[in-house]
Parts: sequence; structure tokens; C-alpha cells
Amino acid sequence: MPTRPRLHAPRTAPLTFAVRLLLIGVLFCASGCQLPALIGAIAQNEEYQSKKEVLARYPGLEGKIVAVLVNADLAVQYDYPQATPGIAYGISGALATHANCKVIHPDLVTAWQYRTPNWHAMAYGDMADSLNADRVVYVDLLEYRLTPPGNRFNWEGVAQATVSVLERDGFDPDTFADSFTVTAEFPKVPELTQYEATADQITRGLQQTFVQQVTWLFFDHIEPKYPDKYRPELDPDVNH
Repeated sequence: MPTRPRLHAPRTAPLTFAVRLLLIGVLFCASGCQLPALIGAIAQNEEYQSKKEVLARYPGLEGKIVAVLVNADLAVQYDYPQATPGIAYGISGALATHANCKVIHPDLVTAWQYRTPNWHAMAYGDMADSLNADRVVYVDLLEYRLTPPGNRFNWEGVAQATVSVLERDGFDPDTFADSFTVTAEFPKVPELTQYEATADQITRGLQQTFVQQVTWLFFDHIEPKYPDKYRPELDPDVNH
């Protein structure tokens, strides 16, 4: 088996060094009793911005023909009609770019779903045969919402799904080769009101976050070491 090329987390950028110099100036102006706390805060914040290499949890898409199939209940489709197509496009594009596989265009998969109204009842192996796909990434949306239950005034986006893989050439093509639970939340700002952000902004942010977490299952990547503490706006390697 060929050795996987290792990824490397970005080095500290010159901008970070300049910020350090500025902070050193602040330190000289601070009283002696404040120095340990300030130094500790700087070190802690830098650690929160650190990244790590994570290997694919399922690397078996490489070199395969892949179909991305997104399923949601009727309530989600009615309340958020752009949820399933947006997620399907996002996952398909990311896998085609990063997972070294050929992805069937999501419009063709959607057309297949409409032509095959009983696809939910099909055996998984028959599903892969009908799509003519070596692998099917099956995303079963369990929850998708932009606001808290019973509260239409605040934003609290959540997308949760079971992400499974069908292998047409697997030992048993009628069972999932692997399954994962993925939960994405956006925004991370508590009690953000509808006066402070639009539905389009929350939708884009939630879908981007969800798509990233789903597709990271399938290829080696660099991700924040502390995702709950990481601040992308302070990262010089992120396109703002």
C-alpha cells in the first residue's frame, strides 16, 4: 500500500509575529504583577489557534465513481427547500476537489431520485447499480433547522445526519460499509437575533460548516486542534 503524503499545518505567519511585538510593548507598559497573566493569555490564545493533521476515516473513495445521495423528511423539504440540493452540491464539489474521485453531477442524482420514486425501498446494492456508482455517500438528514424550536426570533442553526457509504463491489453491497454521525452548528454566537443576521447568511454558514465536517471524513486534512476555541478571523491562512 503506498505511503500517504503527510500534510503540514501552516507555520506561524509574519502577521502573528507582528502581533507578538505589539503585545510585548504592552507587557513593558504593564505592572510586574500583570506580566505572568498576560504571558499566559498569549500562550493560551496561540494554542487555541493551533491546527492538527487528521487522516481520513474512510479513504475508500479514491479512484472511484461516487454518487452523493441526500435524504430528508418532508417537513425539512417543505420548510427548507434549498437544504438538500445545497448540501448535495457542496459535498459533491468538495469530494471531487479533495478526495481524488469522480463524482456524478448532483443534478443527475436528483433526476434519478425523481425518476425512481421508490428508491427508498430499494436494496442498497440495487441503488448503487441503478446510479452506476462504485460508492454511494448516503446522507440521511436527521435534523435541519435555522432557529431554536418554538423561537423564530433568534438564530441557532443545526444540521445533523447519519453519513453512510455503500460499496458496490464490497463484501455485502446491501449493507453500509461504514457509517458516521455528523452534527454541525452555526452560528457559534449565542442569542443572535434576526436583526443581526439574515436567513441567507445563516443558511450559507450552516451548510458550509456541515459540508466541511461531512467531507473531512473522506480525505486527509488539517483542522483546528480546538474547534470550539478556534477563531478563523485571526487566522492569516484563511481567506476572509
